[in-house]
Amino acid sequence: MRGAAPIRAMSVSNATDGYVPITSVHRADLEGLGYDVSNVDDVTMERLANKMADAYLEHVHWLDLPNIANDLGIPKREEGH
Repeated sequence: MRGAAPIRAMSVSNATDGYVPITSVHRADLEGLGYDVSNVDDVTMERLANKMADAYLEHVHWLDLPNIANDLGIPKREEGH
């Protein structure tokens, strides 16, 4: 998206408990969509990020995960293991 901050995954070496954050949201993302962010505070940004994470996990995450894992050649366990 034009004007949006780049989306990057955190490196595994910086992750905790095996979880690696997959995205973030920035005020520039909203600006790129035409929103006025001059009065958007950090609390609102955190609420936006939480709602986006919930929506992603509920709707897309479990559909994308196996497709992307397959694209990357991550093998599945053999049955019985």
